Amino acid sequence: MATPRLASPGLAPVHQAAIEYPETDGEPLGESPIHVFATIALVDALYVYFRDHPDVYVTADLFLYYQEGNPRARVAPDVMVVKGVPKLERRVYKLWEEKVPPCTVFEIISRATWREDTVTKSALYARLGVKEYFMFDPEGDSLPEPLVCFRLEDEMYAPIPAEPDGTLPSAELGLGFRAEGHYLRAFELATGQPLPTIAEAVDRAKAEAARAEREAARAAAAEAEVARLKALLGLSE
Repeated sequence: MATPRLASPGLAPVHQAAIEYPETDGEPLGESPIHVFATIALVDALYVYFRDHPDVYVTADLFLYYQEGNPRARVAPDVMVVKGVPKLERRVYKLWEEKVPPCTVFEIISRATWREDTVTKSALYARLGVKEYFMFDPEGDSLPEPLVCFRLEDEMYAPIPAEPDGTLPSAELGLGFRAEGHYLRAFELATGQPLPTIAEAVDRAKAEAARAEREAARAAAAEAEVARLKALLGLSE
C-alpha cells in the first residue's frame, strides 16, 4: 500500500509558511437536519466513550489535509477517530505533521454525496491507510443496506459481515454499530450496552443527582425524626 509522504516538520521548505490550509469551505455540516442530527449523535457518543483516553481523538467535519504544500488535497470525514495522537482541539488535521491517519471513518450518506462517498472517498481512505470505513444511510435510499462497513485488507477494502441482529463490529474501536431509524447506534461489544450520547449522559447525570438529592432529603428527615423522638422521651445524645 502506498504510504503518504510524511515530511518532517523541521525540514519543511521556507515557503511553506505562506501556504494557507483553510478551516472551512462554507458548506453546511449535512445535507439535511436528518444528516446533521445523525452526525452529531454519533460524534457525541464516541466523544463521551473515549473521553478518558488521552490518545484517542474524535472529531466531526474537520478538514484532513494529506499532502504538504497542496491545500486542495483535503477531505472532511463526517466523523473520524484517530488513535495514537493527543486529545487536542485542532482547526485542521495535517497528516504530515500528525503522522497518524484515522483508524476509523464514518460518512453519513446522502443523495447528493453517495457517489463520492462510495467511490472517490473509499479509494482515498484506502490509500491513506484508514483501516475501517463505515457508511451510514439514514434515509435508506442511497445504499443497498442502511449501514455498511469495510476493513482494509491488502490495500483494498473488504466488506465486514454483519451480526444476525444487524450489528457491524469495529475491531479498531471495540464497538458495534447498528442502524436505528435515522441514527447510528454504538454498543460496547463486551457488554452489549449502548453508548449514551452527550444529551443522554447529561439526562442520566441529572437523574442521578435528583436521586441523590431525594436520598439526602430522606436521610435528613429520618435524622430529624430520631432527634424529635429522643426529645419527647427525654433522652440525651
